[in-house]
Amino acid sequence: MSESELSRAELFRYARHLALPEVGIDGQKRLRDGRVLCVGAGGLGSPLALYLAAAGVGTLGIVDFDTVDESNLQRQILHGTKDVGRSEDRIRDVNPHVRVVKHASRLSSSNALEILADYDVIVDGTDNFPTRYLVNDACVLLGKPNVYGSVFRWEGQASVFATDGGPCYRCLFREPPPPGLVPNCAEGGVVGVLPGIIGSLQALETIKLLLGCGDPLAGRLLIFDALGMEWREVKLRRNPDCPVCGDQPTQTELIDYEVFCGVVPLAEVEAAMGEGGVDEVDATTVAEQIDAGAPPYLLDVREPWEWAVSNLGAQGARLIPLGELEDRLGEIPTNRPVVVYCRTGQRSMTAALRMVEAGFGPVSNLRGGMVAWAREVEPGLPVV
Repeated sequence: MSESELSRAELFRYARHLALPEVGIDGQKRLRDGRVLCVGAGGLGSPLALYLAAAGVGTLGIVDFDTVDESNLQRQILHGTKDVGRSEDRIRDVNPHVRVVKHASRLSSSNALEILADYDVIVDGTDNFPTRYLVNDACVLLGKPNVYGSVFRWEGQASVFATDGGPCYRCLFREPPPPGLVPNCAEGGVVGVLPGIIGSLQALETIKLLLGCGDPLAGRLLIFDALGMEWREVKLRRNPDCPVCGDQPTQTELIDYEVFCGVVPLAEVEAAMGEGGVDEVDATTVAEQIDAGAPPYLLDVREPWEWAVSNLGAQGARLIPLGELEDRLGEIPTNRPVVVYCRTGQRSMTAALRMVEAGFGPVSNLRGGMVAWAREVEPGLPVV
């Protein structure tokens, strides 16, 4: 038997595929030879990876540096209660013929082109704008199709970007929304089954691209309203003035996407820190200050439901959600150092900058937020 032939075990496993005229033995070989990179192994990446593995895609790359906790299991079916974080084992259990390549580092402008270059199709399963724009731009520069999906609360979207002559993500969303306007799933919530629906659509589009059959979602944005059980389709066109895929692109290399998306504007952070206004403090230092009887004023800028799961109320923390901060600045004392925190330190940095602009000081940001507190001070504290 030559290396290009399917083994008897593979022929039996993929029998339902082989019966399809659009697949057959030759198509199954194309799937086996295919190389797909899943950016993210969360709500979208879980069904995506499982179905691609079951379909017999030969090489699955997974970019995921995050840790998994029980709050993720409501939607991340790749992980189980007894084996949180063992995604590779789950994929191999689905199909031992699949080669899993784990990229356990954060995708960035410095490594994206190198990582994506080894794959045929890139599937974006992320939930933040900097990474979406990074994946899109890298796919355009490398000429790789970008299978896009997103979910929020009860609505999902799917499309295929960066195909030959087709639009890219920048053609649809040339500029990112203002920071804080669109919360991610951790902040805004998502019904657990929705990522399964959209992730399965992404897997289906990926399989069609590898097989070269059917009509992919290139040039079309599919929108699903789960509450109304309605599907809508929006036609998309490549923007000839797109800065990345246009006729005369003005951006021909990867940029700093955190700054581009204004998550924490670098100039603002540097200016505020230069004025002695915003510094970062680690969780252990804050705990030591509390134990020494000189606690700072702890300001929690998360949402009430996050506070309900776990908080630092016993340490004197006060909850003022970020969206209410401007109207409630008068509730914050001006005669004590303030330490602002959220889940990971991103929203709290935005809040700290606003407080500095309003004349507060000294104001510090808790580096790593509640996640760091649970890791360094209170192991086992649930954080969602």
